[in-house]
Amino acid sequence: MHHSIFSADETASRLPYGALAREIALLLEDPSVQVPPRLVQALPGGGSLFVMPAFDDRIAITKLITFTPGNAGTERATIQGDVVVFDIATGQRLMILDGPTVTARRTAAVSLLAAQRLAPNPGGALLIVGAGAQGHAHLDAFVQGLGVREVVIASGSYASAAALADYANSLGVRSRVVSDPNTALDACALAVTCTPAHRVVLSAIPRSDAFIAAVGAFTPSMAEIDPTVCCHIARTGAIVLDTSYAAHEAGDLLQTGMDMKQFKTLQQAIGSTSAFKSGPILFKSCGWAGWDLAAARATRAL
Repeated sequence: MHHSIFSADETASRLPYGALAREIALLLEDPSVQVPPRLVQALPGGGSLFVMPAFDDRIAITKLITFTPGNAGTERATIQGDVVVFDIATGQRLMILDGPTVTARRTAAVSLLAAQRLAPNPGGALLIVGAGAQGHAHLDAFVQGLGVREVVIASGSYASAAALADYANSLGVRSRVVSDPNTALDACALAVTCTPAHRVVLSAIPRSDAFIAAVGAFTPSMAEIDPTVCCHIARTGAIVLDTSYAAHEAGDLLQTGMDMKQFKTLQQAIGSTSAFKSGPILFKSCGWAGWDLAAARATRAL
């Protein structure tokens, strides 16, 4: 089984965004899927070790990754590690996928699925806040899966924003860079925040037809979206969580003091989109090993 260890490029080539979003939707309907709580172990120096298992009736996976925020701005990636995939019937290891590639692509594919099913105006321009690996992945996903033709990019680093804009242009997508993303919210029906979530980056009230995927914050102390914006969307539109675990992890929402039990999960929302009143949608993504299981399933399906 010497072909079973896939590089970053090999992993990416096996996970096209449209197919991955479809596999995520199928996984949400599969009663055999089980996902134990993930272990997040704080490490000396500010990093974290994530141990994330999941399984269905055919395969079992564990994602083992380190998150090292101190690597931001260096040549080292902030997320490193692997997804190990096992055959349940035989116990054999089937493959090892590149962890950061799976993380970037499945996160963007979940945002894509949410936008495909929930966005009031899925054909609009896209605002990307944060021009790192997730910004890049979300650009690819929304271009491939929604046909986005116009993107506005904001980043703490002008160089990375400009580089992502150049990449967008190479895809035939019109792009521009702004220093303050709030100035672009009126022009964009779609927005994705994928920053390190050290500080709030969106504080303006979005359009009534806006879809915002908030990706960067995944602990109670992290936040990208101002509490007043979260409360406005809860009041006038809808807030959707990627999974029920986000109720304990989504700092953007926890810091508002709102009752987390009122928010639907993506699985519930996809099943009842007619229940939403008109207004903006905030999709809060915190991550889940089920999405990594979906990536492993998509890889095996090829």
